[in-house]
Amino acid sequence: MSKFFSFISFVCFLIPLFGQSETGLWKGSLYPNGTAPEKGMAVYLELNEQKTGEITGKFRNELYNSADFAIKNIKGEKKGGKISLNETVLSKKATGSRTSWCRMQFQLTYNQETGYLEGTYSSNECKNQMGKVVLYRAEGSFPGETENPESHHWFDVLAKDLKKGLNAPEIRKKERDNFVFQPIYFDYDKSEIKPEFHEFLNKLIHVVEGHSDLRVKVTGHTDSDGSDAYNDGLSQRRAQAIIDFFVARGLSADRLEFDFKGEKAPADTNSTPEGRQRNRRVDFQFI
Repeated sequence: MSKFFSFISFVCFLIPLFGQSETGLWKGSLYPNGTAPEKGMAVYLELNEQKTGEITGKFRNELYNSADFAIKNIKGEKKGGKISLNETVLSKKATGSRTSWCRMQFQLTYNQETGYLEGTYSSNECKNQMGKVVLYRAEGSFPGETENPESHHWFDVLAKDLKKGLNAPEIRKKERDNFVFQPIYFDYDKSEIKPEFHEFLNKLIHVVEGHSDLRVKVTGHTDSDGSDAYNDGLSQRRAQAIIDFFVARGLSADRLEFDFKGEKAPADTNSTPEGRQRNRRVDFQFI
């Protein structure tokens, strides 16, 4: 049994050493230098990575909100986490009067922190064809040779995500699944948010903004000092202070649910100063 666990530990050590596989479907933007991702082409990249480091696959470029597209075979290699790709054969195209397709070369790297596959492109066939590419791991299969397989709504969403500085969907899912809530504590008879809690609240905003279907419930509480009616109002003011903090930093009010409990749901005893401090709080949960 001990040998088995030693083997597992060794494998777990090797995974971060050699990195992950980029095999699969990627979607993103290919945009010239000096422009922004929303000004680029919508692209699909299908990667097949071999144990030897050799890479094959396909690249599909689509002119944004147009029927123009091209599909090109690719080949390349991965060394030390860096991916070099060359477009080889133009296998299919639908071209309007304003579109021409050049074979390109790519230098890509997977960003472990953001989850994006990103890098640069250039062309030996066409002068001044160079720029950047950013892609995220996507579900589904390569669209193939059909025209307009789907709308470019996903492209618009990507552009907005990048403007907001959001990570790729696969990283955002991990952030949400691993997010640890903590109460926000208040001074006696106060509803002002202490600066020491700003960092946590900003992280919570970041997670919620990364998921269009995610909302957060904010619930205010107090200790047992004072009347029920007063404590209901105080817990409401504490919850409202958090709501105002979120909205002031760009989180839409419709992503928030508001509640307050007064002294009715203590987290600790009200018999000690330490317990009463832990009861003067706001709690959170995803809904």
